[in-house]
Amino acid sequence: MSAHCQLTGRKPGFGNTISHSHRRTPRRFDPNIQRKRYWLPSERRYVRLTLSTRGIKTVDAIGIERAVARIRARGGSV
Repeated sequence: MSAHCQLTGRKPGFGNTISHSHRRTPRRFDPNIQRKRYWLPSERRYVRLTLSTRGIKTVDAIGIERAVARIRARGGSV
């Protein structure tokens, strides 16, 4: 599963792990991505979205209909 949110567009960040001896090695900071299923009343079907936890809170606040409209406006498929 790719580590990006369909709603917010959040993707992995990159940086370095710094050891005790101060050597730097590359690492990746992944967002907390979850797969969640929502009932979409206008289409009378379930949709499965890949969302970050911030995206799940956004769906709870604005509703699934507006969230799906935002995803489609960004060019995503639902």
